Amino acid sequence: MLKTLDKIQTKNQNEVRLYTVEPLSYEKTLLIIGVMHGDEWQGEPLIEKMMKCPPQKNRLLFIPCLNPDGKELKTRQNANLVDLNRNFPTKNWTLSEKDDYYGGQNPASEEETKFVIKIIETYHPYAILTIHNPYKIVNFDGPAQKMAQEFSLLNNYPLQEDIGYQTPGSFGTYCGIERKIPTITLELPDEEDIEKLWEENKKAFEYFMEL
Repeated sequence: MLKTLDKIQTKNQNEVRLYTVEPLSYEKTLLIIGVMHGDEWQGEPLIEKMMKCPPQKNRLLFIPCLNPDGKELKTRQNANLVDLNRNFPTKNWTLSEKDDYYGGQNPASEEETKFVIKIIETYHPYAILTIHNPYKIVNFDGPAQKMAQEFSLLNNYPLQEDIGYQTPGSFGTYCGIERKIPTITLELPDEEDIEKLWEENKKAFEYFMEL
């Protein structure tokens, strides 16, 4: 049964919700996050499909849309013009120029970032999946190589450990590298056909949800 565990209100009065679907007893807690960047909207409808798949053995936590303000504004950043994927309090966080990758005035300055940190500290997920686009790869951080290899085999997207550029304050560094939580970043292709994306990734999603 789907239920809301927590929610926050954003600067532009939108809601970010944390949902759970869980069996009566469960082995692991898994976290799945979409729309960290507002112009990468495809994760939300895919997560909504996942939310309709009853888990067999794990508790599933879903944030279908972490950045509803950015989605509404059709921007990468949130309403404060901060890239949430550069706003996590990592050892390599740096104050950067106010461009598309601006990480905020301080680490974890944004309510959306604080919400995710709270969820991780409260529920201690065994593994995390985040959905982005448009590179069509499977990327990973932390002790997730075997998991990412299997994910890549199932969706036939290339496995790429290094995305090729610096990402100070990133979610993957915060969770995967610094906290040793296996973290997979699924980069979808630049595709608007959700049914096609679902068919490409369904087996990989099922694998992750039943780790």
